[in-house]
Amino acid sequence: MKFPQPQTLKQISDLINAEFVGEPDFKILGINEIHVVEHGDIVFVDHPKYYDKALESKASVVLINKEVDCPEGKALLVSEDPFSDFNKITAHFSPFETSHQSLSNSAEIGENTIIQPNVFIGNNVKIGDNCLIHSNVSIYDGVEIGNNVQIHAGTVLGADAFYYKNRPTYHDKLLSGGSIRISDNVEIGALCSIDKGVSGITSIGEGTKIDNQVQVGHDTIIGKKCLIASQTGIAGCVVIEDEVTIWGQVGIASGLTIGKRVVILAQSGISKDLKPDTTYFGTPADDIRKKYRELGYISRIPEIIQKLKNL
Repeated sequence: MKFPQPQTLKQISDLINAEFVGEPDFKILGINEIHVVEHGDIVFVDHPKYYDKALESKASVVLINKEVDCPEGKALLVSEDPFSDFNKITAHFSPFETSHQSLSNSAEIGENTIIQPNVFIGNNVKIGDNCLIHSNVSIYDGVEIGNNVQIHAGTVLGADAFYYKNRPTYHDKLLSGGSIRISDNVEIGALCSIDKGVSGITSIGEGTKIDNQVQVGHDTIIGKKCLIASQTGIAGCVVIEDEVTIWGQVGIASGLTIGKRVVILAQSGISKDLKPDTTYFGTPADDIRKKYRELGYISRIPEIIQKLKNL
């Protein structure tokens, strides 16, 4: 998430009431999570296990809960609770805006685009030409939709990330300040949920088709010309490369990469990265040839047991 205009280290320090290490006028351009952080960004870390990863990342500023040696060319913000202070920054630069009408005055709707009754379109939404948005679709603030996109009834674009910190007495929510970008010629089925990024962008590539009742988690990147069938659940921060086919009721764990032209058969559970040009099946999923051999061996177990009894 980029700030509307650059901030200084001192300005952000004052905003969250934190100590800083670095020049007061050190320039900051935005905030981001570790997997999408860029030069000029703040990244937060609150566990020693991840200190090195944050300090060695592309981030220019590390929001951290302990004063450590500051890498050359970077700055630190030292906070008792980086998680909460990251939320303060998000809330300040990306505050929730109340809507008072179904179609925001700040929304941009392209030529020949049809908006059916009872659609909600939030602030600063951009929708391209020749789109068809069916009834009861909800499009939250800041979503960008390309040309020739069709979205079916009941779908929600831009809900918050499912991202919580486990406190001793409650689950503390990480605020979502990112957005969604949908490219040209995408079709999204009925009753789908596509969450916006925590600080980055959840994106769906050109020509991808998504069936009904599919969940796409925060900051996930779906490539071009993919097919995703009904009741698939994709966790946050997943990368699905081009021309991937995912059949019904597949579950994909967070942070994984699905290679180009992968096919995942129905009801598979994905817990590791998948290599390109391979068909996978099962839970945990594996190369279909290996999995079918395993199933063949399993089917012979009663026969083997009976032979052992007859010895």
